[in-house]
Amino acid sequence: MAGPKKKITAIKGGQLIDGNGGAVVKNPVILIQDDRIKEIGPASKVKIPQGAEVIDVKGHTLMPGMMDLHIHLCMFNNLTFKNYRVAQWEVTPELQQLYALFHGQLCLEMGFTTLRDLGFITSRGLVTDEMCAVRDAINARIFEGPRLVIGAFTVATGSHLDLINPRAVQRTGFVTADGPDELRKLARTNLLKGCDVIKTCASGGGGTDKEEPDIRNHTPEELFAIADEAHMNHKRCAIHCFTPEAQRVAMKAGADTLEHMVFHEDETIAEIAEKQIPVTPTLAHRTDHAIDIRREMGTAEFILKKMKAIQPYCFETLQKMYAAGVKIAMGTDMGYEPDMGSNAYELELYVGLGMKPMDAIMTATKNAAEALGMQKDIGTLEKGKLADVVVVDGDPLRNIKILQKREKIAMVFKDGRVMVDRRPGKDVRVIQADYRSWDIIDK
Repeated sequence: MAGPKKKITAIKGGQLIDGNGGAVVKNPVILIQDDRIKEIGPASKVKIPQGAEVIDVKGHTLMPGMMDLHIHLCMFNNLTFKNYRVAQWEVTPELQQLYALFHGQLCLEMGFTTLRDLGFITSRGLVTDEMCAVRDAINARIFEGPRLVIGAFTVATGSHLDLINPRAVQRTGFVTADGPDELRKLARTNLLKGCDVIKTCASGGGGTDKEEPDIRNHTPEELFAIADEAHMNHKRCAIHCFTPEAQRVAMKAGADTLEHMVFHEDETIAEIAEKQIPVTPTLAHRTDHAIDIRREMGTAEFILKKMKAIQPYCFETLQKMYAAGVKIAMGTDMGYEPDMGSNAYELELYVGLGMKPMDAIMTATKNAAEALGMQKDIGTLEKGKLADVVVVDGDPLRNIKILQKREKIAMVFKDGRVMVDRRPGKDVRVIQADYRSWDIIDK
């Protein structure tokens, strides 16, 4: 005996950007059945079944759900906290966990249906347990939120990521390790907790205590052990690397993604392009806008000067890597700043530096999915894939900035379900509080 017919939703748009980089499809129709795309194409070729729910958004652009592959949801973002240097002593990991969920929801409401969270460390330890729990709660549909891919810090004592905390703070628990064997154990501990990605660092960075970007954080043997442990468990390894030397040692260790675009050498860029290892630029974190926010949040002046000093190198590296054909996967390094939900600011920066708008959109869709190894399910709008769809009031190919305007993100679908509907007369949203109406608890 046949079961009941499954509900079909038909979205009729003005144009379709499918994420593959090809020509825009005019007057598209997307048929969604359950959580996947049943049919997609121009209205002349896609028949809408009788009884389907029809959502007519002609004049709007349909595009894939976007992704940010380098975000830190547990950090004290300026949209929700006044001064991170105060909040880190006053906010418990349990409360941070709730803010991480909230931060993810802010991104989902702006069309970011998938986020790769790359970890955090507090004076009370790593947040691997907390972030895996947020992911699992969303997957179980206890709470609505973006699809989360959880990374966990697996780093050495005194390394760049250890220095997110002040040097004087007491370290609690098994949070850093030294030597290949101990780092394997830390990686295994994080994997046991349920993380999806192992995050480590090959070099110093720009926004922490008095350590320079060219400081080496691990021996080659240590980096190999970390990446190898991830791969043994069919997981991926993301490696922070600011310098060409760090990029080379990260590739040799087996990095699946290279994090940040800062310093470069042409020869190393050529190797990255040849191997097609995805790189996340994280430029939103490098702008004058970000520096101004950090100043307001109490960041030490020497860090602000360091952030400003590396800024032009970051922008030039993006231009060089793009010209060389490096696979770029969008990532912001959003943590303390900029505002959670303003992720698409990163795309504006790419376009401002010479990237074609279609290529910029692909960094947050197809390229991002490939970097995650999830291209069979997400990243492009194609038959059989999960129905992550963003309905944009306008054309982001003509004006990439509209992806940052809340009122222009008309609808957001995740797994075929409506997460956001801002069309006239509609009020579907993930976060019930009015935008910016929440209290700043450390103000």
